[in-house]
Amino acid sequence: MTLSELIRYYRASEHLSLEAIGDYVGVAKSTVKRWESGESKNIPQAKLEKLSELFGINVEACLNNQIKPILGYVKAGYDLFAQENLLGYEEVTRKEARQGDYYLKVQGDSMNGSRIYDGDLVYVKSCSDVNSGEIAVVLVDRQEVTIKKIIKKEDSLLLVASNPTYEPRLFHGEDLRNGRIQILGKVLHSKIQF
Repeated sequence: MTLSELIRYYRASEHLSLEAIGDYVGVAKSTVKRWESGESKNIPQAKLEKLSELFGINVEACLNNQIKPILGYVKAGYDLFAQENLLGYEEVTRKEARQGDYYLKVQGDSMNGSRIYDGDLVYVKSCSDVNSGEIAVVLVDRQEVTIKKIIKKEDSLLLVASNPTYEPRLFHGEDLRNGRIQILGKVLHSKIQF
């Protein structure tokens, strides 16, 4: 995540003005505007620390790709509406930083057989397609987000839970072409949360 993206996100989510950020950090409004536009990328350590205080995150770790955002919830089941709500950040190794893009917090038990439990964090690589047999984050009907194993057939796609109490859901070629079902990313691994 870039400094520009961080500032834009927190300005929108916390309803902060350029002036409010500048006042807190101790710089002019025009400086914050240059950071937000990407025109200025160098920021003194003391100012990074003040931004970290204001945003409630380690800005330097975020800029160095040592943490990834937890963007919201994904249902291990069905019927969770798609919403992007930043829940926080999770530390990653350098290798993990190169592999994935974000975390989602799991709700439900449909993927227990794959060792993905309610409350876990799944690490996701953004992509629009996965291989048959891989676990993916899927958007259904442009509003429901779920995590399931993808099984590809000739002109259809099957969403399969790894908990046998959940029925698979079949989508045909027309559903794929009209965007009724959309793959958002591949699940790389999960972190068990106690």
